[in-house]
Amino acid sequence: MIERIWSGRSPLYLLLLPFSWLYGLVSHLIRLSYQRGWRKSWRAPVPVVVVGNLTAGGNGKTPVVIWLVETLRREGLRVGVVSRGYGGKAARYPLLLDAQTSSVEAGDEPVLIYQRTQAPVAVSPVRSEAVKALLAQHSLDVIITDDGLQHYALARDVEIVVVDGVRRFGNGWWLPAGPMRERASRLQSVDAVIINGGEAEVDGITMQLTPGAAINLKSGESRPLAHFSDVVAMAGIGHPPRFFRTLKQQGITPVGEIAFGDHQTYTEEMLAPLVTEQQTLMMTEKDAVKCRAFAHDNWWYLPVDAHLSDRASTIVAKIKSVCR
Repeated sequence: MIERIWSGRSPLYLLLLPFSWLYGLVSHLIRLSYQRGWRKSWRAPVPVVVVGNLTAGGNGKTPVVIWLVETLRREGLRVGVVSRGYGGKAARYPLLLDAQTSSVEAGDEPVLIYQRTQAPVAVSPVRSEAVKALLAQHSLDVIITDDGLQHYALARDVEIVVVDGVRRFGNGWWLPAGPMRERASRLQSVDAVIINGGEAEVDGITMQLTPGAAINLKSGESRPLAHFSDVVAMAGIGHPPRFFRTLKQQGITPVGEIAFGDHQTYTEEMLAPLVTEQQTLMMTEKDAVKCRAFAHDNWWYLPVDAHLSDRASTIVAKIKSVCR
């Protein structure tokens, strides 16, 4: 239902407009308070790069963060990552991730980023505290913050916005009548806009998420997707249909498609009944970080990598310029 409302296919958004106007007013006043100096932003001693979005739901920013970490490392920069740690409940903050940190403590996206990149990662609802914790333990050249475009309490040197190239901005209204956290005009003030999928734009930075081989949650074995036939697909991400569409584009037509809420917490009792022993349960990598401890032999996940157009070199050049 919410997808129909946000996409403009349902007139029910009209009932939510008063709440959207209030959301928009509060959002505007918060940003204005920092612009006018009524509230102070904390500036880190190293450059901060924000990777965020203007809309609620999954736009592909976490793959962009991973791409940035790997790309900047190849350029010789020492990179750390901070996140709010949405969905995690740590005993104390800030929390620095290590190999034993679970998604229950840190949230699924920070654990995914840490496992994929092995970069220093810290989480805290107060992102400045996460930055301080990282810098106390590591000598870094740049900090990337996963999300936090609207977290103006942390000063930033570079802003990158990721836009879903298919859904774009829906009906264009603020939450809850629409998907917008800020209006689309905010794009005029950011340093780069990355369009994830959809139609390519002239002079735009486009991105495609390319799947690799499927990986078994228990054994770590990898197999090409062509190996699988009787597949039940599940996804607990911001926009599950994107995962189901990816499988179909790779020649896999699932016999079942099960969508969970973003940052869903899983149990073995919840997932085991979804498949028989002869079937394969295929999930996203973000789901997999929450399921390894109780995974069955027939549970697999599909990692994806972000591939950006050549114009992405302008992002790297901008970041390198502020790191000098």
